[in-house]
Amino acid sequence: MKKDNTLISINGLSKFYGQKHAIEDVSFAVHQGEILGLLGPNGAGKSTTMQIICGVIAANSGSVNIAGHDIIDAPKQAKQNIGFLPEQLPLYGDLTVDEYLFYSAKLRGIKKQSLNDQIISCKRRCGLENTGTRLIQNLSKGYKQRVGIAQAIIHMPPIIILDEPTSGLDPKQILEIRELMRELSKDHSIIISTHILSEVEAICDRVLVINEGNIVLDQYLKELLAGDNSLESVFLHLTGGSS
Repeated sequence: MKKDNTLISINGLSKFYGQKHAIEDVSFAVHQGEILGLLGPNGAGKSTTMQIICGVIAANSGSVNIAGHDIIDAPKQAKQNIGFLPEQLPLYGDLTVDEYLFYSAKLRGIKKQSLNDQIISCKRRCGLENTGTRLIQNLSKGYKQRVGIAQAIIHMPPIIILDEPTSGLDPKQILEIRELMRELSKDHSIIISTHILSEVEAICDRVLVINEGNIVLDQYLKELLAGDNSLESVFLHLTGGSS
């Protein structure tokens, strides 16, 4: 399946900590209407890559272009096109869901006249209609994850980046969050950073494998799984048996 609308263009990204490289010469693109699974073992460089794309940390070299805007030269315009959910949820437990989403919307510059409608729509999409007055600290982990996703999409960005979105959830919560991601993919391109093979198989169109800071595979999932290949066997081969 060929895509012709590039929303993210990553070219030659490298990040070093002293003599150790977290990622080195990483390049890939993300296209409109695509769910891309960034797959790799723990410590492979997935989170570093996501944080550089979102402008949380700076690369030592390389470039990131988001919807036509360079993350260094035009950070405000670039970040406006991204919704980011880090692995550590950016939640304030002593706020209600409504208070937190109002705060998130204000941070994103949503105009006052459309703010309430945007929050209502966002809660509906994330299955939070009945949680508005509840304190975030009293929610289950699954619902906290939904609130985290809600803040990422509050400004309706074309790109959503989710770092380990089902980490620590029980099986029922995992299925619910995966279904939510499928629903969101109708309106957003999504990057999911994970080390869970079944996550990628369940919802992704394309898989990108990173190992020891390097991209070792970039392929559409249907093509990869054609014939006798399995994602597990390919992954284990590329990562030297890492899990």
